[in-house]
Amino acid sequence: MAKAVRTQKKGAEKKELKVSSILITQPRPETEKSPYFDLARKHEIRLDFHAFIRVEGLSGKEFRKQRIDIAEYTAIVFTSRYAVDHFFRICEELKFKVSQDMKYFCITEAVALYLQKFILYRKRKVFFSADGSSAGLLEVIGKHKNERYILPVTDSAKNEIAQYLIKHNIKYAEGTLYRMASNDISEVMQTSYDMIVFFSPFSVQTLFDFNPDFKQNGMVIGAFGPTTSKAVEDCGLRLDVKAPAINAPSMVSALDIFLAGIKK
Repeated sequence: MAKAVRTQKKGAEKKELKVSSILITQPRPETEKSPYFDLARKHEIRLDFHAFIRVEGLSGKEFRKQRIDIAEYTAIVFTSRYAVDHFFRICEELKFKVSQDMKYFCITEAVALYLQKFILYRKRKVFFSADGSSAGLLEVIGKHKNERYILPVTDSAKNEIAQYLIKHNIKYAEGTLYRMASNDISEVMQTSYDMIVFFSPFSVQTLFDFNPDFKQNGMVIGAFGPTTSKAVEDCGLRLDVKAPAINAPSMVSALDIFLAGIKK
């Protein structure tokens, strides 16, 4: 399991690192009781929120064109809450009742627990990666190779889960449930921040679409989720704060540990 915080190797560089402003690439929380605001007060930092991306759900009619008969499948893979929301939304639109025997394979325990919003949660049909990684999820799927999987995807491209299913001759169908679209970030990027936190690979892509020559320089970068972390590093950026982890299941807890650490 990776540690939630990964700072510079040299102690002197760590001590010189200061973070007084953070850009969270998600919408501002609707309630002031959000732990983000507690974090800001505790560490006396400025937190700004700006969603880098928006999710546009496909209609039931658009999904039907993909010729996927949900009734033919025994399991579904969820790598985000977006996928959970849009899967059940489409099922409702199509007036399709999901079988009680359907099995759910989730990237994290948090996504698995989110299913309680839609189903009667039973451990024998809900599985998740022990460490929140794609490798952990593939390990779980590997123990259930006889299932027929629906793999929700965006309108972008294939991923390592699909590659794994193909390699092991596991029956599956990719279904696009929603598409990602970039928001205008020109105004918010006029402000200088000490740190920026990403929650989706598409948010990282939005940054480079806006500024292909973006340089990290001394900026601290955080990422939530294994695919987001990989996207950050694939772009040649240094990843300083990574979640979830054993000691930091949420981004707020990871930031708390990081900010406390650089004050020492």
